[in-house]
Amino acid sequence: MSIEQVDLVTRARRHAALADVARLAVVDALALGDRSPGELQAALDLPSNLMAHHLKVLESAGTVTRRRSEGDRRRTYLTLTDRIAVDRVSPSIDAARVVFVCTANSARSQLAAAMWAGVSDVPAASAGTQPADRVAPGAVAAAERHDLRLLGGDPRPFAGLSADGDLVVAVCDNAYEELGSAIDLHWSIPDPVRAGDDEAFDAAYDELDRRVAVLAPLVSIS
Repeated sequence: MSIEQVDLVTRARRHAALADVARLAVVDALALGDRSPGELQAALDLPSNLMAHHLKVLESAGTVTRRRSEGDRRRTYLTLTDRIAVDRVSPSIDAARVVFVCTANSARSQLAAAMWAGVSDVPAASAGTQPADRVAPGAVAAAERHDLRLLGGDPRPFAGLSADGDLVVAVCDNAYEELGSAIDLHWSIPDPVRAGDDEAFDAAYDELDRRVAVLAPLVSIS
C-alpha cells in the first residue's frame, strides 16, 4: 500500500469515527482543554458504558489520546489530537488576563505565558502552586532555541494572584487537581523537568505552542 493510500485510509477512519453526534460532542468538549472520562461523562450526560465505547472509537481512529495523570495516577485525561477533524465554531472568551499555572512555575507555565504574549494583546501571567527557586535552566534553553523571550521574573505563588475576570489555564495535572474549580481550562502536558533533557523540553514547547495557537484567537480583553 502506498503512502498516499495509507493516508486516505487514516483519514477515512477518522471521518467514520466522527459520524456520530455523541462523538462530535466529545470532540467539541475537548477542543480547548483536556478532561477525564468522568468529566466528559458528566458534561455530556452519557452512561459510562456508552462513553467508554465512544472514547475507544475515537482513540482507535487517532482523534484523541489518553494520558495518565502525573498527580493522581488513578486518573487519565483525554487530549484531542486531530484538531482539524471537524469544523467547529468556538465561542469567544472575554478575559482581563490569562494566567498559566503549574506546580513549580519553572517551565511550562513560564513558556506558555511568553508564547501568549507574542500572539495576543490580552495580558498574560504565570504562577505555581509550589513555586521553585528559579526558572528551570532547561526551560530557558528551550526558549533560546525557539527564539522565545521569557517574560522574566522568578517563580511566584498562585495564591493571591488570580483575580475576577482572569482565564486560568492549568498546564499540569497536579495544579489542576489541587486547584479544582479555580481552573478554567486544563492542558495535561508532561513535566519536562522530570526528564530534564532537551527532547522533553522541546516536546512541551511544541504542545504548548499548538494549544496557545488554538486558544489565543478566541480570547478578547474584557
